[in-house]
Amino acid sequence: MPNIKSAIKRVRSSEAKAVANRAKKSETRTAVKKALAAIESGSDQAADLVKETQKTIDQAKAKGRLHRNTAARRTSKLARRINKVNSENSGA
Repeated sequence: MPNIKSAIKRVRSSEAKAVANRAKKSETRTAVKKALAAIESGSDQAADLVKETQKTIDQAKAKGRLHRNTAARRTSKLARRINKVNSENSGA
């Protein structure tokens, strides 16, 4: 444990930020899982869920909680899945 007052405050604020970041990252992962599940089940709200999830991913990227390439990969993965389902439905 640090002895200097500013270092003590830094430890406290770092821990608080770590907890917030962990919660937001978990929220993002949960949103991705829900969107993928909705796509797989063929839900009517799948497109809306994907749009909301992409927004959540972009916000996490903007705050520095996700690396930009990770965010792009996850967004792309969702877009590919929803487009695949939509193309199968329109072709049938």
